[in-house]
Amino acid sequence: MTSPSGPGATVDGLAIFPLSTILFPGGVLPLRVFEARYMDMVRECMKHDRPFGVCQISHGHETGMPAEHESIGCLARITQWDMEQLGLLRLRVCGAQRFAILERYVEKNALIRANVALLDDDPEVPVPPDLHCCRELVRRLVEQLEQEEPRQDRRLVASPYCFESASWIGNRLCEFLPIPPKAKQKLMELDEPLTRLYLVKQFLEKERIL
Repeated sequence: MTSPSGPGATVDGLAIFPLSTILFPGGVLPLRVFEARYMDMVRECMKHDRPFGVCQISHGHETGMPAEHESIGCLARITQWDMEQLGLLRLRVCGAQRFAILERYVEKNALIRANVALLDDDPEVPVPPDLHCCRELVRRLVEQLEQEEPRQDRRLVASPYCFESASWIGNRLCEFLPIPPKAKQKLMELDEPLTRLYLVKQFLEKERIL
């Protein structure tokens, strides 16, 4: 597998972990790994300091036969691991760059691999005044997470906290809110952070959270 580099680069042979959840850039995702194919995947990633790809399942299940999945996903970098019992690996991964699948194939051990194109990071855009309510909501959510879990390395939000970034605020709200999976996938795929954040605000107003 080639190592990821800058936007527009391609990565061949990226291991894909199809999940029923969505990983956003900058997000934190705890995982339990027990299937042999994913144990091998984790071992390879840690040995070579490589990420794997997380894609939302479109048809199928997380275990058993290789699932069908969305064509846009997010690189996951392993930041912590622990094997509390034999055969069960606990991971903490953080979302990095998004990617688009160009070609996928399934290996003999049922591990999915793909050749992918890395997508551009969101442009850095400040949170406009009419979206400050979203920023303050994220502040409160982060404060709550800090109270519930004093240790940063166990918290479901990673530092640094970028409260002035429309991209960071929108991504964290997408993670925290009960947005339907298909809609959440579309939000992750958006290239414009302000559009994403305005759509999230509409959801908050519809659900009477704001």
